[in-house]
Amino acid sequence: MTEPHEDRARPRHRDRPWLMRTYAGHSTAEASNELYRRNLSKGQTGLSVAFDLPTQTGYDPDHVLARGEVGRVGVPIAHLGDMRRLFQDIPLERMNTSMTINATAMWLLALYQVVAEEQGADVTALAGTTQNDIVKEYLSRGTHVFPPGPSLRLTTDMIAYTVARIPRWNPINICSYHLQEAGATPVQEIAYAMSTAIAVLDAVRDSGQVPPEKFGNVVGRISFFVNAGVRFVEEMCKMRAFGRIWDHVTQERYGIRDPKHRRFRYGVQVNSLGLTEAQPENNVQRIVLEMLAVTLSKDARARAVQLPAWNEALGLPRPWDQQWSLRIQQVLAHESDLLEYEDLFDGSRVVEEKVASLVTDSLAEIARIQEMGGALAAVESGYLKSQLVASHAERRARIETGEERVVGVNCYEATEPSPLTADLDTAVMTVDPANEAGVVRALRDWRERRDEDRAREALAALKKEAAGDANLFPATLECARAGVTTGEWAGALREVFGEFRAPTGVSGAPLAVAAEPGSPLAAVREKVARTAADLGVGRLRLLVGKPGLDGHSNGAEQIAVRARDAGFEVVYQGIRLTPEQIVAAAVAEDVHCVGLSILSGSHAELVPEVLDRLRAALGAGEDGAAPGAVPAPGGPPVPHTPLPVVVGGIIPAADAAALRAAGVAAVFTPKDFGITEIIGRIVDAIRTAHRLDPLEVPA
Repeated sequence: MTEPHEDRARPRHRDRPWLMRTYAGHSTAEASNELYRRNLSKGQTGLSVAFDLPTQTGYDPDHVLARGEVGRVGVPIAHLGDMRRLFQDIPLERMNTSMTINATAMWLLALYQVVAEEQGADVTALAGTTQNDIVKEYLSRGTHVFPPGPSLRLTTDMIAYTVARIPRWNPINICSYHLQEAGATPVQEIAYAMSTAIAVLDAVRDSGQVPPEKFGNVVGRISFFVNAGVRFVEEMCKMRAFGRIWDHVTQERYGIRDPKHRRFRYGVQVNSLGLTEAQPENNVQRIVLEMLAVTLSKDARARAVQLPAWNEALGLPRPWDQQWSLRIQQVLAHESDLLEYEDLFDGSRVVEEKVASLVTDSLAEIARIQEMGGALAAVESGYLKSQLVASHAERRARIETGEERVVGVNCYEATEPSPLTADLDTAVMTVDPANEAGVVRALRDWRERRDEDRAREALAALKKEAAGDANLFPATLECARAGVTTGEWAGALREVFGEFRAPTGVSGAPLAVAAEPGSPLAAVREKVARTAADLGVGRLRLLVGKPGLDGHSNGAEQIAVRARDAGFEVVYQGIRLTPEQIVAAAVAEDVHCVGLSILSGSHAELVPEVLDRLRAALGAGEDGAAPGAVPAPGGPPVPHTPLPVVVGGIIPAADAAALRAAGVAAVFTPKDFGITEIIGRIVDAIRTAHRLDPLEVPA
């Protein structure tokens, strides 16, 4: 019998694994607390809190814009009582908590600090991260509230406060994740994130709130939150390039000499953009490959990883789905020998050449942005947004033509029935619509029971400080202790700072798909032109609307750009509109179709309201039947609007059927990846609504 190999017999030193998180939160603070404690018992080593859209955008659950959004994509936190319940029986002094919150980051951290104090924790021992990167909100995710200047002030004040009072806290992670979701190339992702970091560090330095000898502590607490796509080699090289550029910027621009302060510290959520509704079981191998890109290379390894679930393109993952994603990380960290070796890619010529190329191109783009006046100036001018819209349009065009292959979507589409999705109604978790009413009742009860005078005084003090130049964190802490609500805190600052509507980037995006003779786009352009002529108008007009608080505008922007290129006159006013505003625009602009884009799950509440308001504004059709609508068995015909309404988003099949029954002309979900085909179907809906004969023009 042979002896075991020496390497097998002697245990190697193993590095500590990264923090393992699952991004979670829904319905109520109580339900989310139960989910967190369950995930921690399964071996999760850090918390990652998902807040709902009203919380992220500074509205209380009873605000008109919050309708349909409460508890949908995260947990609603309206006041200190909610935060207490969210972390009940979870010792914050021993926890590492990541909170995905940006415009209202100061408010949520203040609530977190007060709860920790109530638990008896040493505040200086609190560890975790607030995302707090407002620049990418203007570009991709849309949960911004205030203009760039005041937003940067809030970030600066938070950094200065935490470095002095909560030294283990990461007050910001520069977030390039959503830039990639919005279409950023690796070079754009690196350059835009680094430009944001420069803007933040310059603002903190210039504020005078941190002594020069302590500035290394500021740099050392800056972290990043990145995206890892399925292009494994490119993504791994991107992370190595990120590290080199960060080391260069912090040493050359800010004179940081301590290598520990210059270390590139990042967490990662692997790519959700590439997850598919078609053959969703393929998402598991995508997630694994994306995770490997940020874990295999020791010198560029993530400090924290959270993975999406296989079914996120279908709807809200269940606890079991999140457990599956956690187990993927645990198998790699604890069963494999990955953590026993030095960096696997040192000395690779291929890797070195790719990293060097990314570094060179990214530094050139950073220099270009600095010449414009920095990241905030490039946001306000629309440059960054238009670049992202153009990059995303190019990517979508490559998928449509088959140049970029997506298994199960534009190739290898034949499939066996999947047992994972045999019952779609149970393959994802749904939030009880009655949940919102309960949250609103609890909010009103909180307002009735608090010390109203103290709350008013705290808000008045906050507004006074905001009008000056004092650090706003102490006044925010008093608001938290006084029982002020999320909407009241943000509303007070809105009064002083105003609000901001970011550029959409649609008008500046170049043509992504050529309308050459015989091409699909040329055929759709012909349909658009002939339909406009049949209606006796110069051009067909399409209103693209985003009702509610969902700020993920990538899909809406791509529809708007392609419709423009197909010959439509497009009306797109950006995100965060009420149904009333959308209907008013549709009437004022005399459009021929309304297209609604909702990814947050609030379609069941908001789309029917748009339909009802359109019917009230324009009147029902002559025969009372909606084009394409399915009346209830034995029921009366569904009244329709004089113009068709189409809807796009992550919409379960049962909900899609209900929307069509309510009068929606067409429903598009992620499986409808052909944008030109979607535009053709919109033209068909317009012709049907006006009782025009179908056109025999292939789309």
